[in-house]
Amino acid sequence: MKEIIRQQALHLGFDQCRFTTAQPPGSGRRLEEWLKEGRHGNMAWLQRNADKRLNPDLVLPGVKSFIVVAASHAVETQVDSTIRGAGVIARYARHADYHGIIGEKLRQLTLYVNQLAGVGTRSIWYVDTGPILERDLAQRAGLGFVGKHTNLISRRLGNWFFLGEILTTLELEPDVPEKNHCGHCSRCLTSCPTGAITGPFQLDARRCISYLTIELKESIPLEWRRAIGNRIYGCDDCLAACPWNRFARAGKLMKPHLRADLGEPNLLELLALNDADFKKQFADSPILRTKRRGFLRNVCVALGNVGGRDALPHLEKAATDSEPLVAEHARWAIQEIESRTN
Repeated sequence: MKEIIRQQALHLGFDQCRFTTAQPPGSGRRLEEWLKEGRHGNMAWLQRNADKRLNPDLVLPGVKSFIVVAASHAVETQVDSTIRGAGVIARYARHADYHGIIGEKLRQLTLYVNQLAGVGTRSIWYVDTGPILERDLAQRAGLGFVGKHTNLISRRLGNWFFLGEILTTLELEPDVPEKNHCGHCSRCLTSCPTGAITGPFQLDARRCISYLTIELKESIPLEWRRAIGNRIYGCDDCLAACPWNRFARAGKLMKPHLRADLGEPNLLELLALNDADFKKQFADSPILRTKRRGFLRNVCVALGNVGGRDALPHLEKAATDSEPLVAEHARWAIQEIESRTN
């Protein structure tokens, strides 16, 4: 039955499908310490549902197994833009929103599992939204290993893939866990612009550019703004530094959903978006979750770091924006450009 499910997952477009038990994850104590130290920043939801992350039976009573799938979002040629006036968006977000794409395939796979198992089987699925420690479970299922940057690395897919999970009351034979293959490599640690990876397998989210540009809903601390550079949504530096990426390959599930317009987005054009235009342009993108205020905040910081004097009129207009968060970061950007160009 396990191999039948695996083949169905591959048929639906997933690049890998592995299995593990529903035993509590082994990193529970580290999670509790991480939360106690406040390294999760303003992500209060991690604190609220920590008990469920440590006990899968609280998520689905009677759960026996996890089915873990991976979908690559790598592309054949992936080079971050060096065009003056362009912003950089994390590679995963250069596709249409993965939640809907992968979620629909997981829904189909979940129905298939329930029909295959018969009456009485209960299963639920998640794509990056459930109260589970998915990277730990994926490593235990043998899909990849948690690297020193705290992200999952696959020896087949590199660092460029999404995870999805099915919790089921069906008991399935677990696959062999993956071992860590980082060795003595420390490229991800030294590549982080803000030093957010404070040691091997240790992350302070409060300093991470992905946190600062996506999860943080408030003003970006002054001490980190220059380090953000022209990144306007997320950061790939620690992932891109990993030598296992030489094995990464494009997957068929996400490939049709790549958005070419997000490869080299023009900062001044983005800064001019009103709320309606922002919602229209990013309606099918994970970028929508930052809302216009958060995204234009990021654009202002990027312009402050890489913009020339031609950006000043646009920033002066943004400095009068009705959204205080945008206006404050626009004023900072103006000061940065004037100081740098003078």
